[in-house]
Amino acid sequence: MTNLIDTHPAYVAGTWKLDASHSELSFSVKHLAISKVRGFFETFDVTVVTGEDPTTTTIEAVIDIASINTGQKDRDAHLRTSDFFLVEEHPSATFTSSNIAIDGDDFTIDGSLTLRGLTKPVTLKGEFGGIVTDGYGQTKAGATASTKINRQDFGVSWNAALEAGGLTLGDEITLNIELQLVLQAA
Repeated sequence: MTNLIDTHPAYVAGTWKLDASHSELSFSVKHLAISKVRGFFETFDVTVVTGEDPTTTTIEAVIDIASINTGQKDRDAHLRTSDFFLVEEHPSATFTSSNIAIDGDDFTIDGSLTLRGLTKPVTLKGEFGGIVTDGYGQTKAGATASTKINRQDFGVSWNAALEAGGLTLGDEITLNIELQLVLQAA
């Protein structure tokens, strides 16, 4: 097992905030059992507090569900209704980490995802990209992560039968996260 601090000597304990212009939260779901529909959430926030020991890091994220964008306005409007996210009652989703395991640049984060008022455990697997100081003197860190959730677990159960058999939507949702974070001044 490789030590993250040895691999990344620029590692520093502190509070990190999302660099939204260099980050993305996307998803995909099987559609018509033959392809995938993809989309993303345009607005979300992440706070990471790193400790002297990287495994004590905590992560909190808030996702503005109304910011969903699949590139099709009518579909996005439908996703905001009670058939899917019920945005009127549950405008945001949250993630809070509970455990982090690190092996070199690879990590596993266990935590709780609350979506549509239901909280379930999820595990993110990802890769730490590193830490650099940009041309403006800001210390930045990057990471990618992904997970798969079952939408039924969160009460997102709308579907429609297909004439030839099967259903319009799959139950498994893949979430992909591309993060760039900025170290906050002490």
